[in-house]
Amino acid sequence: MCKDCGCSITDHHHHHDHEHNHSHSHESHSHQAAHETLHHNPQLNDAKTISVIKKILDKNDHEAEHNRAHFEKNGVLGINLMSSPGSGKTTLLESFANLVDFKFAVVEGDLETSRDADRLSAKGIKAVQIQTGSACHLDAFMVHKGLHDISLEDIDVCFVENVGNLVCPASYDVGTHLNIVLVSVPEGEDKIEKYPVMFRCADLILITKTDLLPYFDYDIQKEKEAARKLNPSVDIIEVSTKDEKSIKKVIDWVNFKRSMRS
Repeated sequence: MCKDCGCSITDHHHHHDHEHNHSHSHESHSHQAAHETLHHNPQLNDAKTISVIKKILDKNDHEAEHNRAHFEKNGVLGINLMSSPGSGKTTLLESFANLVDFKFAVVEGDLETSRDADRLSAKGIKAVQIQTGSACHLDAFMVHKGLHDISLEDIDVCFVENVGNLVCPASYDVGTHLNIVLVSVPEGEDKIEKYPVMFRCADLILITKTDLLPYFDYDIQKEKEAARKLNPSVDIIEVSTKDEKSIKKVIDWVNFKRSMRS
């Protein structure tokens, strides 16, 4: 998997300051996503490769449970934001700044720059930058490092803004409770069908930049049908940052999920 998608899998042995025993009653979305990747990629389907990948994911899932314990101890809802580059993750979070009635912080994942975290900080949002280097996704260890720079007791929601990528982040549980996946109108009609693993693990899909619909050949109903065929229980909200009501719908969704965990 690493060789094929360009991920840098680092040795996380030095992170094992904490040893926790967690029972897994069912496989995580990320494990299911990884299994699907293996199933459809013959190059990865030898016993040795599968064994290595399983060890990596098991360690990651162990740390993800530790992150969730951090969130739950402090009554924080953790939300993983995923999309391809440029779908509007940072812009969405910026637009929350003056509209939300809850306190939030962001763990920001980028390959090399701190531009997105700087944008959020300029809006008064607490943002912690994680530079992933050549890794095309955040993992639970990176997020754990970021959480130590956030006062969880002072916030209600923690957003993890993952690296822009519609493939790898789906396979790595970072310890959040919910997945929001964004897909923008300019990306075209085929993204949901072409990247099923990502959209299958979404709790909420945001179809963004809907103010551009008049300028693109984009059948939004067809895309919603494609999403629900993959994931019948998924929620879908149409979003334009030019339409405050649509941003408030996303905030209402987050608040509903918060109320279900209180």
